[in-house]
Amino acid sequence: MIRILIADDHTVIRQGLQKVCGEDEELQIVDEAKTGSEALQFVWNNSYDVVILDISLPGRHGIEVMKEMKKDKPDLPILVLSVHSEKQYAVRSIRAGASGYLTKDQISGELINAIRKVASGGKYITEQVSELLLSDLQNNDNGKMDQTQAHNKLTDREYEVFHHLAKGKTVSEIGEELMLSEKTINTYRHRILKKLDLDSTALLTRYAYEQGLVL
Repeated sequence: MIRILIADDHTVIRQGLQKVCGEDEELQIVDEAKTGSEALQFVWNNSYDVVILDISLPGRHGIEVMKEMKKDKPDLPILVLSVHSEKQYAVRSIRAGASGYLTKDQISGELINAIRKVASGGKYITEQVSELLLSDLQNNDNGKMDQTQAHNKLTDREYEVFHHLAKGKTVSEIGEELMLSEKTINTYRHRILKKLDLDSTALLTRYAYEQGLVL
């Protein structure tokens, strides 16, 4: 039996995962977490074969949560299931310790195979994620970072704020969602613009769309 923890704040998604996993008698979803902090408590206090983790969790970002999980249980397979496209978060997730990355529109077609693969100690990497990882590796090997990869210089938290800004959210809206002060969000905004060598949020948004980093 493969024991699974789901960490996702959307009831519909959790119900969908229950339905798909219920089609395989060897898969058992034993716990459900709605926040990153709740997911961490489950992992610290219980044993699982696989964690299915959403990137966009209330309070603490999914990648931050995953890093905490891997510190405590480095061998725990974590399968990231996100609304964000592979280009947006797959490489960052794999770097942080994820055993696989799927978008939520891939649930019905690939989820069971992905769970089985990571539970057995393997990696579940789609063709697109493989290409992104190869490109990232080549850029690192060449020691170069041109303007089209400038966003890779952002920390995970900066990258999260970057996404919210690119989607047109205000500083106050981002602060409320991430549970951070407006002053802190403004500080992140200035850092992001400096790292991307941009002069305004409007140019940041244009950059994000040109690079396919927002939908």
